[in-house]
Amino acid sequence: MLQLLYAAIFGEMLLIMVLLFKTPLRKLLILTLDRLKRGRGPIVVTTVGATLVVVLASSLYSMAKIQRRTAEAGVVNPTEQVLMSKHLLEASLMGFVLFLSLMIDRLHHYIRELRMLRKTMEAVKKQGRSFEDGKSTTTSEDHRALTEEIATLKARIKNLETESEAKGSKAKSLESEVEALKKQSEGFLMEYDRLLEENQNLRSQLEAIDQSSLHAENKKNM
Repeated sequence: MLQLLYAAIFGEMLLIMVLLFKTPLRKLLILTLDRLKRGRGPIVVTTVGATLVVVLASSLYSMAKIQRRTAEAGVVNPTEQVLMSKHLLEASLMGFVLFLSLMIDRLHHYIRELRMLRKTMEAVKKQGRSFEDGKSTTTSEDHRALTEEIATLKARIKNLETESEAKGSKAKSLESEVEALKKQSEGFLMEYDRLLEENQNLRSQLEAIDQSSLHAENKKNM
């Protein structure tokens, strides 16, 4: 389970890095995501996401049960500590997977919007140039109408440029978030190593406790 979650996280981080830089791979990935969002693709993605959410809720519920049993007993059980650490790591990784999936979806959406805005701006600029080229042959009334339309088109271009800049700033903020998530993933890996070491220590302690209990029972029987 943990290996699968780590593989999913690294795969999603790789997809985000591909989306952030303009390369032939990004174009191919965008086409793949476009096809994935058609037909039965959204149903499959929603099903997988819902399954992850259910498993995440199950891990959180198990953690709450262990914490409640520990509070009622008043004694820390090493086995339950190991289970608690395992559930905590799994819940953190599943939440990270869901968050990265949302990041990939938003990045894909903003990249498509930016491409559409650029195409619209180019079309509007071409239309404005064609009006400016042909305005010398029009009548005075047509000239006024064309001038007003050109002013409207220029205002629209300015609005589109402003919107494009806003989308670009969002993409930059997403890039900084990806860097932060990368650092957080490194922290998760360090935490995973620490939990493995702690798990090994707790198992050693449990074996020692079992041996001492067995030795005490043997003495009692003698």
